[in-house]
Amino acid sequence: MTITKILNTPHTLWERACSRRDQHGLPDAPQRLLREQARSHIGSLCAVALAVSLAGCAGLPDQRLANEALKRGDTTLAAQNYQQLADLGYSEAQVGLADLQVDSRDPAQIKKAEATYRAAASVSPRAQARLGRLLVAKPGATEAEHHEAEALLKKASANGEGNTLIPLAMLYLQYPHSFPNVNAQQQISQWRTEGKPEAGLAQVLLYRTQGTYDQHLDDVEKVCKAALNTTDICYVELATVYQKRGQPEQQAELIKQMQAGHSRGVVSAQRVDSVARVLGDASLGKTDEKTAQSLLEGIAPGYPASWVSLAQLLYDFPELGDVDAMMKYLDNGRAADQPRAELLLGKLYFEGKMVPADAKVAEEHFKKAVGREVAADYYLGQIYRRGYLGKVYPQKALDHLLTAARNGQNSADFAIAQLFSQGKGTRPDPVNAYVFSQLAKAQNTPQANELAQTIETQLPPDRLAEAQRLLKQEQAIRSAVSSDTLELHALQEEDGEESL
Repeated sequence: MTITKILNTPHTLWERACSRRDQHGLPDAPQRLLREQARSHIGSLCAVALAVSLAGCAGLPDQRLANEALKRGDTTLAAQNYQQLADLGYSEAQVGLADLQVDSRDPAQIKKAEATYRAAASVSPRAQARLGRLLVAKPGATEAEHHEAEALLKKASANGEGNTLIPLAMLYLQYPHSFPNVNAQQQISQWRTEGKPEAGLAQVLLYRTQGTYDQHLDDVEKVCKAALNTTDICYVELATVYQKRGQPEQQAELIKQMQAGHSRGVVSAQRVDSVARVLGDASLGKTDEKTAQSLLEGIAPGYPASWVSLAQLLYDFPELGDVDAMMKYLDNGRAADQPRAELLLGKLYFEGKMVPADAKVAEEHFKKAVGREVAADYYLGQIYRRGYLGKVYPQKALDHLLTAARNGQNSADFAIAQLFSQGKGTRPDPVNAYVFSQLAKAQNTPQANELAQTIETQLPPDRLAEAQRLLKQEQAIRSAVSSDTLELHALQEEDGEESL
């Protein structure tokens, strides 16, 4: 899942400039800038004036064009236009460029995004909000950065910027030690009393975070019905509520309303995709996979991520299509550089589902998704741990599994505990086996609990203290690694959740 989402700006500076010209034929909006430059750069002004007069706005960077390119999935064209406008000092273009950098999930690009947001934060409330959200989700952020995030989000909110209360709530929930005087529930209740629009959604987030969502379905429904016209994420929440309750009629009516909103351009394709994935999620209740397929087929040509969602739907419900249809979906996703496509294709060859099992081919696809899909590290670790390539590679297995575990991949700790306890391809290490078997207990599966108990009883008392010390160290590392939790809904793929 991404930290921020690009917000389309309906009317940009260059769009307005192209529609209004002064008596010299120059775009109206840049006119003041050109006149100021004329005092010291008469020659440059004439050259620019001539170029613009002859070519109109063709060739000028255009934020509207960037936004439209982004909606089509053409991030290259979007980035090119954002970059040119950002270089000219336009703060909204700087924000758009930084959003693309964040969405890349590349740590180096995210670092650049932070600097880009900072460059615009002094004048742009949107940049303040984006930077605040980025700092909330920043792995290993310092306490000073936590407080900086709080200040930025509060300032952006005071300047009228939305999407600030939810990350504030997440900040208080994730880092209570940094805000000992703030009670997250009391703060959210105060926001709700004050009638702040995002307060209800922050409450829904609290329910999800604390694992009490199912006990508050009525409140979630009430909050999201009230916010549905202004916050399309509520389509996901309401679809979830109706699926959990087994209310197909209400869900069908919601989907009709969502489709109407999508046709008017007020509901994003991403939200339609997310609702379709709810409909295909058996863990939420009775599925409606045929409706999910219909929704995804309608948006996939303009929203490439949905090609992968369609392939995932066929993976879960093979009766919806054959292997040729799945491969076509995955080819479309790969052509659009969707890492989930590489991940799912790797899973097919890893498991031998619908195609012959081939660990080498699976490895190639998983490698292409590493760094962008956490489960890719998990599966690579399993390939190397199990010796699927002809022999066990214990260090490579540990490196990938540990990366996956520290990024929140369920089952990775159990696999590491197995690696250290079984000694397959390496010598057994009961101390490390204890550490990761204890961490794997969070899965609360019979296999994980049994392994943890077995290892604990076999560990000599003189080594137990050392093992417990290492466990605390690893837990401290985990608490410092923040996954992207700012999305309100929890629709992460269950990739990696296999029976071991």
